[in-house]
This record gives sequence, structure tokens and C-alpha cells, in this order.
Amino acid sequence: GCSLGASKRFFTDFLQDLPTPGTGGPTFDTSITSNITGLVGKTVKLTCRVKNLGNRTVSWVRHRDIHLLTVGRYTYTSDQRFEAMHSPHAEDWTLRIRYAQRKDSGIYECQISTTPPIGHSVYLNIVEPITEIIGGPEMHINKGSTINLTCIVKFAPEPPVTVIWSHNRQVINFDSPRGGISLVTEKGVLTTSRLLVQKAIQQDSGLYTCTPSNANPTSVRVHIVDGEHPAAMHHGNSATLQPPALCPLVLLTCGMLILMNI
Repeated sequence: GCSLGASKRFFTDFLQDLPTPGTGGPTFDTSITSNITGLVGKTVKLTCRVKNLGNRTVSWVRHRDIHLLTVGRYTYTSDQRFEAMHSPHAEDWTLRIRYAQRKDSGIYECQISTTPPIGHSVYLNIVEPITEIIGGPEMHINKGSTINLTCIVKFAPEPPVTVIWSHNRQVINFDSPRGGISLVTEKGVLTTSRLLVQKAIQQDSGLYTCTPSNANPTSVRVHIVDGEHPAAMHHGNSATLQPPALCPLVLLTCGMLILMNI
């Protein structure tokens, strides 16, 4: 049988319980990755490879609530997203989780019904793709300078096929008469897409949106300001120009001089 009551203990010292290879007892193939990252809404698979299983059974247990999920090829949870997968005579015992959720993150243990049971833990991390524009959500750009917007996509299972930029909800046309607009996209574990708009004019102000094909879009609002308003040249959450705080300082200085003269 599969002892659940002691499974917490096996989480911390299961390595001490592993039989010595060559003794004929079942062993885990520890070359299989024990850190899995999956995406929200997608399917993830946790695989445990067991050698010399014999007539024992393999179970998957979720550590968060010590919940028995599968035994052999049978699933023992009412959550239909979980399913045991195994091909006859194969060494792999897989726990498949469909429509993964953030709450599924945590430690899962593959257990063999030896006496006492032995286990191998796998850590699952469910993440959502994140899209962000550096310097957002508001940017103030000096008229005549270059608008430089960098969009970053991370935690995606693969690089996005496309990254589309739009201005005021209209897809940007790089061949427009406006000219001076270019895009550089570098794909990888971290995908960056850099939009450059040269010689900024007032018509370039507004909402810029970066839309990767496999992640949520994100936007930044660009304000084009005249050069005589350097106070607006900052990355902030407000487009309001603040007047210089000189008056209180002058009054304070005058007050101090009057006091000193007295």
C-alpha cells in the first residue's frame, strides 16, 4: 500500500531512503528534471522514471495538502484536470495537469509502494507571461528627440511569433509618409522589441501598445513636450507640469532676514 501519513518525512529525506542501485529494488532515475515551469492555462506534465519497479505501484502525491492524486494508471482526485499517464512496460509515470493554474505551483512527490515507501520530489512553478514597456506607464519626450520604447516579454514558453506595435489603437505602418520609424526585435528566453520614432512631433503623442502573439498586450502613454518645459522631462504617472517651488523659498528667506535684522 501507499503510506500517506509519512509522506512529509520523505519530502525532506527521501534521498536517504533510496535503495542502493544494484540491490534489485526499485530506484528513481534522478537525471529527469525535478524543476518544471508551466504556463497558466496550458498543459504541464510531471514525469517520474522508475527502474526495477517489479510488482510495486507508483503514486503521485501533492504536498500542499498531502492529497493522493494518482495510483498506477488510475486517478484518485475529483479534479478532472489531473490525469495519470503510463504506457505498459515503460519506466515513465507521468502526472498530467491540464489548464494549469497558479495555485497548482508547489511540490509533488512520486512515491513507490515499498516498505517503507520511497519518494522523489518535483517542484512545479506555474507562471503567466509578462509584457512590460520600460519606463511606463507614462513617458514624457522632448519635441524633436527620438521616442525609444522597449517592450519586454518574459515567462513565455517560447518566443512570440510576432510582436505588433500600435499607436492610438492603429497598427503602426513603418512605410508611412511620416518616416523615421524603425523596429528591432530580438527573440529568446527574454524577447525584446524596440520601437524607435525619430524627430518626435506632437502628432506622435498618445497611446503606444505592444502586443506579443503569446502574451497579454501592454501600453504606455507618450507625451511630447516643448524644450522650454524641462520640468516635464521625467518618467512619472502624471502629465501635469508643476510650477517651480520658488515662492515659498523666497518668502522664507525674506522672513529670516527680517528676524535677523530685529
